[in-house]
Parts: sequence; structure tokens; C-alpha cells
Amino acid sequence: MKTYQFKGVLTNNGWVAPATVQVDNQGRIVEISDNINSCQTSIQVDKVFDAYALPGFQNAHSHAFQYAMAGLAETHSTHQAPDDFWSWREAMYKLALSISPNDLEHIASMLYAEMLKHGYTNVAEFHYVHHDKNGKPYTNISEMGECLIAAAKNAGIGITLIPIFYQKGGFGKSPTEHQKRFISSTIDDYQILLDASLQSAKHYKHANVAIGIHSMRGVEPNNIIKVAEQFDQNLPFHIHISEQLKEIEDCTDYLNQRPVEWFLNNINTNKRFHFVHATHLVDEETSALAQSNANVVLCPSTEGNLGDGIFPLKKYQNYGGKWSIGTDSHIGLNPFEELRILDYGQRLTSHKRNTFYSNQQGDSGTYAFDMALKHGRMAMNNNESTYFKAGQPFDAVLIDATHPLIKTSSTKHLASTILFTSDATMIKGTFSKGRLVVSNGKHFNYSELSTKFINTINNLNNR
Repeated sequence: MKTYQFKGVLTNNGWVAPATVQVDNQGRIVEISDNINSCQTSIQVDKVFDAYALPGFQNAHSHAFQYAMAGLAETHSTHQAPDDFWSWREAMYKLALSISPNDLEHIASMLYAEMLKHGYTNVAEFHYVHHDKNGKPYTNISEMGECLIAAAKNAGIGITLIPIFYQKGGFGKSPTEHQKRFISSTIDDYQILLDASLQSAKHYKHANVAIGIHSMRGVEPNNIIKVAEQFDQNLPFHIHISEQLKEIEDCTDYLNQRPVEWFLNNINTNKRFHFVHATHLVDEETSALAQSNANVVLCPSTEGNLGDGIFPLKKYQNYGGKWSIGTDSHIGLNPFEELRILDYGQRLTSHKRNTFYSNQQGDSGTYAFDMALKHGRMAMNNNESTYFKAGQPFDAVLIDATHPLIKTSSTKHLASTILFTSDATMIKGTFSKGRLVVSNGKHFNYSELSTKFINTINNLNNR
């Protein structure tokens, strides 16, 4: 048993300040108290943190291997095809074709350590590099997925592995040579992959599995319906959708409906569904998606980097829509930054300041943390809405209480001060599953993980 004291802890009912947290030997919360003497007086505080504790952030959308190419798609030439998502995708394919299982583990281990350093304590890994470099299944069908789970264990982060069903090269098109490592040709092949992934998740107690379709263009429509309706209804369902205008045009040509429109008209959608990006929606889709109780996963730094567009968050929220955040291609890893980009994009397009709310009152910081936490957890099959609950793992990001802006803020303004003014230097540490995995900006296993990562990247010679 360990007892920690904090300047304050953010709960569903606001700040408990000061606060003590008792954690058992399994990393689970025993008690949170606002009186350091309320626990049995014989229990000694093991460590005092001059910090405020927020619930650990949930990274609801990750492609771990793409961390190896962060910043590499920014050299442009007037002699090449238009520089957009589709040209970026060619660079991504080149990387995907080159990495081995060990490469993937080392890349993901470093990435997950960096996520923890920035306050993420769980990640949903949208994983589609399944096969060997020749496009043949490994003897262990989930070899690559198992490496991602091993990476999460190395770093100390919780992981939801989402093995992705990727079948087509576009609407009505066969897959290309560049996609050969991704492909499950039939729905039975995908079921085998999913079952193998479930077995792989047993190797790490903080791992689980969700269902994923790459995109409307990536799987035959009838198979999307079958996976949504016939596969395990207790698992979250993730899909890229309506990210690119060309995707919408191609879908309309092929199915006579827009992607979200088709999905909602053909599948009984509910809160287990997580629509990644959903950037380009018409009003009817925005309303219907919100009212379906599905969730949208927004990745503002990647969406900005790729030039995707801006999701109609204000309208979506007016209809009661729910959302979470992810880092996707990992061009950015700071959850506070993701939330700021999301908010500021709405402010710039609406010319209004209060865009996180459908009404005209409330605290933007508290609201953003609440939405990202609860619906990020749902993306990982965790429906627990209590921020810190006895019996649950202690996952927390610690904000430096000595920073002048934080030190002088009342609890009324504290959440928004943290959200809108913080940078990485204000993150004092991260607890994941009851363990202090990051302290004063340094991951506990940084030296080993960074050495392996650097050697891997040097061998890939892609940077």
C-alpha cells in the first residue's frame, strides 16, 4: 500500500484540495480523501507531490509505426503531384513496407513512453500492418499486434489493440501492392486475425481488444454490415470515415450516399461505435450522428498536418454529440495541445470564443477534460465515468503546482488555466496503473527504449 499527497485532485465534482490517494500493491485506488489525516493515522504518506492530479488522458486513435516518419513529409516539390493526404499516404506506405516486428516494437515502445510523458495513460492502437514484408501471414497471425502489446508493456501504458479489417484498395477496387501487408481478403480471415489478437492480449494484464474497419473504401459494404452486426457486440467498433473529400466523392459514386449517411442508414449505430475524423459532414449527417449516440474521435494535430479540414464540432455539440481525442500519425503528442487546436479551429471559423459548449455558460477546461476522458475510455471498452474510483487503476497526470500561473489560480479557474496555458514543462509526472512511470519529465525506462529506437531508425535509414 502506498499513500500519496497532492495539492489537489480533479474529480467529477470538482477539485479535492488538498488530497491524499491510497493505492494498493496492484496499482488500484483504495481511497481518495480531502483530509490528510482522515486515513488511519498510523498510515504514513509515502510521497508528497507539489502538483495537481488530473485523470490520465486517453489516446483514442494511434498508428504507432507512423511515429518513425513524423516530420518527414514536409519537403515539397513543384515537380510532383499535388501535395495532399494522398501524396502523404505514399510516404506512409513506403515505411509500412519496410518495418520488421522488432522494428515495430522498438518504435512503439519509444512512442508510448513519449505519450506517458505527455500525460496519456491508455492508447487505442488502430493497427493494420499485419503481415510480413511479402504480404504473407506470420505463423503467429497477430505477430505484429503482439509486438505492439509488448511495447505497451515495456512503456507501462494501457493498450487497446484494434486489429483492422482492410480488404480493398478503394471502392470496388482490388488492393494495391503497397497495401499487401494490411489485407484480410475475407471476413473469415478477419475473424481469425481478431481471435489471434484476443489471445495476444492475454500476455499483458493492461491490454484488451476492439474491432476495427479501416474505412468505407477499405472494406466491401456488406462485410462492414456483417462485422458491425455479427461480431462481438461487447467490443468497441472503430472506423476511419469522411476524412477526405475524394473519399466522399468516390463513396457517393459507388453507393449513391455519403459515407456517414450510408453507415447510419445501414447499421444500427450506438455508443460502441467510434467514427475517426468524420471531418466532412453535411448538417443532416451531423445531427444524425450525434443522435445515434456514436462517438467521434478527433485528431486535431494530424488533421491539421494532413490538411484534412475542420470537423463541425459546434454544430455536433449543439445536437448532443460526444467526442474524444487521438494523436493518429503522432506529429503532435500533447493532449492539451490537441484540445486547444480543436477549440481554436472552431473559434476561427465561428468567430466566437465559447465553442466547447452548446449553451453559454460553463468552464471550457473542465468540459474538455470530461469529454475526452469519458469517451476516450469508451473507445477502449471502459465505460467507467468516475474520474478516480476505488478499485480502478490509479492513472493520473501531474501538473506542477509551483508554476506561477498555476500557483496563483483559484480552483474555479484551475482547469482552464491548465488547458489553455500549459506546455510540456508543466507536466511534473505521470502515474500509470498505480506506478509513477514518468517523474520530472523522464520516463523510467527512457535510456533503454531510446537506445533501441535510435538503432532501429538508423537501420531503417528513413530519416
